[in-house]
Amino acid sequence: MKIAIIGAGNGGQAMAGHFGYLGHEVRLYSRNLEKLKKIIYNKGVLLKEKLNGLGRVDVVTDEMAVAVQGAELIMVTTVANAHATIAYQLAPLLEEGQTIVLNPGRTFGALEFRTIIEQYSSKKVYIAETQSLLYACRAEGNGEVRIIGVKDKLPVAAYPSKDTDVVLENLTQLSNSFIKATNIFETSLENIGCIFHPAIVLFNAATIERGDSFYFYSDMTPSIASFIEAIDKERLAIGEKLNVKLLSVFDWISFSYKEVTGDTLYERMMNNPAYYKIMAPNFLNSRLLTEDIPTGVLPLIEIAQLLDIKTPLLTSVYNVTAELLKTDFRKTGRTLKNLGLDNIDIIDLINCV
Repeated sequence: MKIAIIGAGNGGQAMAGHFGYLGHEVRLYSRNLEKLKKIIYNKGVLLKEKLNGLGRVDVVTDEMAVAVQGAELIMVTTVANAHATIAYQLAPLLEEGQTIVLNPGRTFGALEFRTIIEQYSSKKVYIAETQSLLYACRAEGNGEVRIIGVKDKLPVAAYPSKDTDVVLENLTQLSNSFIKATNIFETSLENIGCIFHPAIVLFNAATIERGDSFYFYSDMTPSIASFIEAIDKERLAIGEKLNVKLLSVFDWISFSYKEVTGDTLYERMMNNPAYYKIMAPNFLNSRLLTEDIPTGVLPLIEIAQLLDIKTPLLTSVYNVTAELLKTDFRKTGRTLKNLGLDNIDIIDLINCV
């Protein structure tokens, strides 16, 4: 296939290398070509560990039009709080029948994306989101990516859900890990990153701000793991009210990584090879807060309010982060109002999805 990858961070480079290694025509887009000189020079991405070899990248460009022209599949791998900007840029460039997948959508990414696209384009396109990124990976110098783990099962849903089968026809040519989710309630409410990341950062805020290094997951403690499960109960309550069967964080780890076992969430996190030696950020203003709060925690709180569900712990995580970073995430974050859903009732929202 002809595949455009929008975003050249850890995930974008891993995906470009992987799909190029499989023999697909890959075009990688980034706003900053300076950091991709090694990819341009090597004509590919060097993959290490779980995947090994040089994955060919046919085109590296800072022009989105060049990347997406004629592409059957457009994989967006930017941070979720850039999705709206990418949608505005993509809208006038789209061609009939193209498939766009957000990797991942976080919470209601596909909904936000389609809402914007339909304002500026009349083309029939397919828009979907994955529940998470396919890889646990870290870039080791530009053009080299260490693939620590590849998820065994990764749910995908289109918005609207009737388009999911079409999207999967493309994705299953790339990996058997992609599986069908019921709809975007499943993929959006299983935004596990927003349950894990902010809590771990907040409980280690002083350590991070001092610049002291530690392993983000491997230095987890039982108490923090227990707190994460308490937050997760609020997410599960939202799913139950919407009649969406969600995996708990405890079950999700073994679902996504089949080799992981343990009697507690703490044990499963310690036993997950994909979590080994992943360093914590060395500054507070990282995507683990600036992405996961406005595109994960905030929309969960918003949908809970629509359902009349109390979320004291999620709300506390939001309020503490907003104060810590002196940021009003509601201005541009995924509130119901910003998503154009402030005047919708829950029955209409379910029907739309």
